[in-house]
Amino acid sequence: MIKETSILQRENKKPIILDVSFSRDGKQKPIVIFCHGYKGFKDWGCWNLMASHVATANMFFLKFNFSHNGGTMEQPIDFPDLNAFGENNFIKELDDLENVISWLTSPENKYSTEVNSQEIILVGHSRGGGIVTIKASEDDRVTKVITLAGASDYKSRFPAGDQLAYWRKEGVAYVENGRTKQQMPHFIQFYDNFMENESRLTISTAAEKLTIPHLIIHGTTDETVTFQEAEALHNWNATSELFAIENANHVFGGSHPWERESLPKDLELAVNKIISFSK
Repeated sequence: MIKETSILQRENKKPIILDVSFSRDGKQKPIVIFCHGYKGFKDWGCWNLMASHVATANMFFLKFNFSHNGGTMEQPIDFPDLNAFGENNFIKELDDLENVISWLTSPENKYSTEVNSQEIILVGHSRGGGIVTIKASEDDRVTKVITLAGASDYKSRFPAGDQLAYWRKEGVAYVENGRTKQQMPHFIQFYDNFMENESRLTISTAAEKLTIPHLIIHGTTDETVTFQEAEALHNWNATSELFAIENANHVFGGSHPWERESLPKDLELAVNKIISFSK
């Protein structure tokens, strides 16, 4: 099993740190690209174990940090760059994913003999679930899409009324990270950028447009993105598959840091489903 880290340099944009997991045998494998969620990062909790499980099933697994997730190239875990976090928005995340797909599928890429560019499966957790749904609806290179506790709506998560007016007046709103206790900023550009691109960023519209295989994995007791959001996604795309994991929470039993060598039971169910669906 190979695991390698790379830095994707981009002109006039922040770089993207990513890692790949695969068995090097010179045979082209389906590509699985994983997008983390809000206040997330590629090395959170069980994601490295998930990568190795998928790669062991003879697939090429790539995960990355969104360029403005708050991490740096030197410290990709947690959030040393809170200003970047505050400058993040959904359009930047879609651009990041576009650049990652194009980088990996380039004929000049050093992994070209190991990847099958005709099989690209996107997997997104939580907020990343919305990103992969939107991307899959607009990029015909994507052949399958999987949401893992995926969000069904972005707009409803923004404040309104006096809260929105206060945010606009101050120019920034803060959310505490429960684990690190950092006060994480959201500059008002986040809201404005969404409103300017609302039609593109409406997840229901994207789900309705999907014509490729679409898997929705969700825990029935998810406390962050409710199971009703999974049902909504399923209703918007009649050909989608809803895979409910009874009594699973938002991270399928995982936590950070994760120091055990095996996946939690609920996440193992999810990962096995990802593997079978991807194949």
